[in-house]
Amino acid sequence: MELVRITKSTGSICLHNIPKWLIKYSSFLDELADFKHWIAWDAQTSPMGKTLQPNHYGILFYAKDAKKLIFNELRYPHKRTRQTNMLAKDYGGKKYLLHPYGPLVSDVWTDIHRVKHNKYRDTHPCQLPVHLLERLILMATNENDIVLDPFIGVGTTAIAAKKLGRHYIGFDVDDNYVNITKNKLSNIESNSKIGNSWVSFYLDEIVTLRDRDWNDIKQYFYIPTKIQDIDKLPIMLKHKSKVISSYYQIKNGSNNLFLFEDRKNLKR
Repeated sequence: MELVRITKSTGSICLHNIPKWLIKYSSFLDELADFKHWIAWDAQTSPMGKTLQPNHYGILFYAKDAKKLIFNELRYPHKRTRQTNMLAKDYGGKKYLLHPYGPLVSDVWTDIHRVKHNKYRDTHPCQLPVHLLERLILMATNENDIVLDPFIGVGTTAIAAKKLGRHYIGFDVDDNYVNITKNKLSNIESNSKIGNSWVSFYLDEIVTLRDRDWNDIKQYFYIPTKIQDIDKLPIMLKHKSKVISSYYQIKNGSNNLFLFEDRKNLKR
């Protein structure tokens, strides 16, 4: 109740958990806020006895006021096959209608994976990927908005907010987690941008962007002149000096640049 009370009229509430508990939370939230989405995040959880294998977490997305809600449509990269690097989905004769970067984000997220390797984990049992929180923040806030996490843990929400130019508030009852969060935040800069647009990066690739920012962002990509060629030729960021796929090889000084738009501005 307090979380809904302190949320701005343009704000939203996101709640992450397993479906068993989200059902109970939603019955309570339905009385206080406006339901918008149940986001299914494709991430395996531990077996729980005589049940189907749990294979997703849910994220409840509620608006304080659906009529005033800040909501940004998002896009994520086209999914491609690992061996051929071709589009995984068959668009038939409609490839010319494809968006160069990728489709709009739906309420099923299969492209973001859990933090599994101990090298990247802190001592917290429920640590989430930073780019998962970045996607939520890009969807539901604008620059300089305030993001609150009342269970900050090891600081993932605050880190995502800071990287994306948002303000943040977080608290936790565990002093160890608070200290971990402070130390991590001291090494984070608000620089997850390309041009003037905030984006989510993972492994030096943009994994989430706002649809309305594409006209500003597209100048930083090499894009096939024929959009239907996206099927075989992924777009790529211009700052990458070398890209190799099953279909092309482009290096600084290559003569194969006719495949891409904005040829005269390519680095040689």
